[in-house]
Amino acid sequence: MNHKVDLKAGDRAHPVVPSAARRRKRPDIVADSIRERIMRSRLGPGDRIPTDWLDAETVKVSRGTLREALKVLEFEGLITSKTGPGGGTFVAAIAPENALRMLDNLFLFAPPSIADIYAIRKLLEPELAASTAGALSDSAFEALQATIRLCEAEPTSAEEEYRQRLAELDFHAELARNTPNRLLGFVITVLLSLLRDMTVCREIYSEPNPELREAGLTYQIRLLRAIRAGQADKARDIMREHMAEAEKYMLERSAMRARGGTTS
Repeated sequence: MNHKVDLKAGDRAHPVVPSAARRRKRPDIVADSIRERIMRSRLGPGDRIPTDWLDAETVKVSRGTLREALKVLEFEGLITSKTGPGGGTFVAAIAPENALRMLDNLFLFAPPSIADIYAIRKLLEPELAASTAGALSDSAFEALQATIRLCEAEPTSAEEEYRQRLAELDFHAELARNTPNRLLGFVITVLLSLLRDMTVCREIYSEPNPELREAGLTYQIRLLRAIRAGQADKARDIMREHMAEAEKYMLERSAMRARGGTTS
């Protein structure tokens, strides 16, 4: 059966616009315009923004509106202002930590589920491992080995065990920092940050589990060997296996907590 949707002429002439878009404030619109000019003009970090771009009369807005627009861009980390000789408004290099903090805030009150996060990790982390095979510097290897060393000794307290679990995430974060694919690395860093911040994950990470620590160490050592040898396919397979096991463990523990059961 064919179903037709009969649109009136008025509907076609005036498409529905989301209410959030209709409520955009003038400073945000001006900020978008300045951001667009920066992109079109190919200005880079450290370049001075032309004075006429920031002149209220030229932009045809009030000084207050322009001031608020610049505050928006400064808050986003795109521009910075300097006073005194040689001062002015300059393009800034956006720090990954600032972008990460904003994304964390986006999910602050409605975090994704552990299942959502691992659905993505299972796809991306094997590719992360493969991308770093044969491509890591000596200093990157040293940083990865340092995270492993933190997990080698038997923990003597619950606090130390918790730090070891975070060190396991640090291992993945270090790989993400050193992948040639910066976008892949950033997305994975976002997922790791979400895991660190979720209350249920913190509770799971605090649970004593010597077998899990040993299993994690084994995967990390195998991964480092494959990566150092430049074996991309092997690194991908090891990480895929690791992510499947990690997902299974986290989902089981999360389900037990939801039922009010013990996880020890």
